[in-house]
Amino acid sequence: MKKFIDGYCQLIGYLIAAAMAVMVVLVFGNVVMRYAFNSGFTVSEELSRWLFVWVTFLGAVAALRDKAHLGTDMLVGKLGAKGKRICMGVSLVLMLYCLWLVFKGSYDQVIVNWDTTSAVMEISMGLFYACGVVFAVLSAPILLLELYRLLTGQVDDAHLVLIQESEDVPHGSTDTKTAN
Repeated sequence: MKKFIDGYCQLIGYLIAAAMAVMVVLVFGNVVMRYAFNSGFTVSEELSRWLFVWVTFLGAVAALRDKAHLGTDMLVGKLGAKGKRICMGVSLVLMLYCLWLVFKGSYDQVIVNWDTTSAVMEISMGLFYACGVVFAVLSAPILLLELYRLLTGQVDDAHLVLIQESEDVPHGSTDTKTAN
């Protein structure tokens, strides 16, 4: 399962890079066209907005796998191993519930807006709202794998907090003792 998740997260990285490149070309090209030729690409603004939303949701999946979302361990960090395990389990179940809410809401929006077309590109607005469905479907295996690992005892005590340390703060910076 981990290889499967790593594979689609790598694909997500490529999709994000391609979408960002398209956005840069569209926006920069539109600026040049407006200033140099007093015209522009009519699709540029709408497509860039759609790509930005999709990049945001796809990036959230990759960040979830890397545990790169914002978080704090101020309370959980003071608990013992058992307390951290309980908090991790509760947080994973709550995140799965939130994913269900995102999935259900996005799916409902896809259904409601499927026959509505966008103003410029004239494609189904359901595709715009589908990013929430894709986010939920791709995020669920990541959380389910973490929950499985927790319940089967595969998570060691050092990894019981679902966030990473900041790259700006060196590890052990609070320890003022030096080893001699």
